[in-house]
Amino acid sequence: MTDNTLPLLNCDMGESFGNWRLGMDAEVMPFVDCANIACGYHASDPHVMRRTVALAAEHGVRIGAHPGYPDLMGFGRRSMACSAAEVEDMILYQAGALAGICRAEGAELAYIKPHGAMYNDMAANLELLEGALRAVKAFDAALPLMVMATADTQGQRELAAKLGVTLWFETFADRAYEANGHLASRRLEGAVHHDRATIVAQAVALAKGEALTARDGTPLTLACDTLCVHGDNPESIKAVRAIREAFNALESA
Repeated sequence: MTDNTLPLLNCDMGESFGNWRLGMDAEVMPFVDCANIACGYHASDPHVMRRTVALAAEHGVRIGAHPGYPDLMGFGRRSMACSAAEVEDMILYQAGALAGICRAEGAELAYIKPHGAMYNDMAANLELLEGALRAVKAFDAALPLMVMATADTQGQRELAAKLGVTLWFETFADRAYEANGHLASRRLEGAVHHDRATIVAQAVALAKGEALTARDGTPLTLACDTLCVHGDNPESIKAVRAIREAFNALESA
């Protein structure tokens, strides 16, 4: 658990590759607490990684390794038939690469957040989660592992406690949820929220511990240590800024 009253705002960053630019990292960085930096498997390259680490350090933002499956073409969103040991080693490899760049920039890793299909697979398969937890424990047991907040987190909590690793439960302001707390598939209509007022309202509800309405109409309450936001386009930047302003208002209320 974080020691903040309100959830930390985290954002996926460093996802450009070579001459191809993705995301508005410089524009969103001033409004977030945590930067999940891609480590080269699903996106990024060494130059982008170092530039993003330096940008995060400049703004005092916590740096997290964002490891994924080795799938540049699919942006890490396609599931792969990997064993728990393979997931463990992939996370170690990618976190180690980013940690080396952090050292060069006088910064340190603060947490690890798996990406895309790896992240989703871990939420559905405790064996894969255990592989990720073993990687964190071997690399630095003091680092939290960011995982999906689902309706039932007992299995996740018990496994993390057994291995002595802290979990940060993550929620999403701009995604629709199924009743079990898993994210609605992006292939479904309405799975991604685009209206700024809707996104801010969901962020505030999650921060206050209020129930959301799942796609089937049932109430859904989720643990929320950290909230994922996005900086992909000018409209998403406005949404992040509005969430930050709403959180500031909650803190001063």
